[in-house]
Amino acid sequence: MVWGVVQRLVRNEAVAADAVQDATIGALVGLDRLRSPERFGAWYAGIAVNTARRRLRAPVVSPLAGEHADGAPGPADQAAAADIADRVREAVAALAPGQRAAVLAFYWQGLTHAEAALELGVAPGAVKARLHQARVALNSRLAPLIEPEGKVRPMPAATKDFVEVQIIEVRRSSDRGPHVVVLEELSGERQLPIYVGAPEAVALACSLESVEMPRPMTYQFSANLVTAAAARVREVRVTRLAEGTFYAEVMLDGPGPPAATVDARPSDALNLALVAGAPIRVDAELLADDEATRHAGWREFFTTAPDLAAEVRERQVEQNEATAEYLRTGEWRPRD
Repeated sequence: MVWGVVQRLVRNEAVAADAVQDATIGALVGLDRLRSPERFGAWYAGIAVNTARRRLRAPVVSPLAGEHADGAPGPADQAAAADIADRVREAVAALAPGQRAAVLAFYWQGLTHAEAALELGVAPGAVKARLHQARVALNSRLAPLIEPEGKVRPMPAATKDFVEVQIIEVRRSSDRGPHVVVLEELSGERQLPIYVGAPEAVALACSLESVEMPRPMTYQFSANLVTAAAARVREVRVTRLAEGTFYAEVMLDGPGPPAATVDARPSDALNLALVAGAPIRVDAELLADDEATRHAGWREFFTTAPDLAAEVRERQVEQNEATAEYLRTGEWRPRD
């Protein structure tokens, strides 16, 4: 059925074969996102149609004079391409589940933001936010793949002692217990737990889970101010641990030199990094410091980022209902 649909759409057997193959791989990779098994046929066909349309939109490039018309890659090129494909798949597989699903829907299946939102059961704005976060995470992993052959990138002096990390956990111990954010190095398994305040932890969870707010919240507002000033957040750094307190910095690039460094709490710096799409780096010595990394009690905290985000969404619904009731009756009834 899918083969017939795609052939009628593209009217080119070779293009149709490629599109069906890509769609089949996309369906297999994303099979866990099919919520209704009885809809498999329509779901699979939709992936194939979008893949075929994407191929039809791709420009046709004619070979230049002196080039081989067939353009067939040699064994070395095929091996290099296979290696790159494997590394891309590994990088995508390492993304957070929501980001990975958005990448597969938008880039692999060729869905639009609206179509991907319908497929994933989220709002289009959430799809855009997840794609933005995914691109930031993928950038550091895949950047070496586009370096010119034989070129060795020098390690910038300003960041040679810092290790790039990502946020892998935001957890709460109990209803009113402590909150923790856990950082993990991108190129390894070392982790750094940092205990933060409840509002900052909830803001991190909302960013990670793409909770949509009706108006810009504090960290989005801060990022907007930076952009309005023709500057950008280049990166944030967790710099040291002193007397049980972590310290951080926000590195800003302005419209002209010199760059600015702003002292910050780690919780504020991490939140700003998420909404601004900036990399997060940690002093390498911290990841090797037993005093900084030994606190493993957070593993027993069972309230995770999705749980915290769900609580925020529930409060939004309750607040909207309470406001609507007040506008209708003129009476404000506090809720539990």
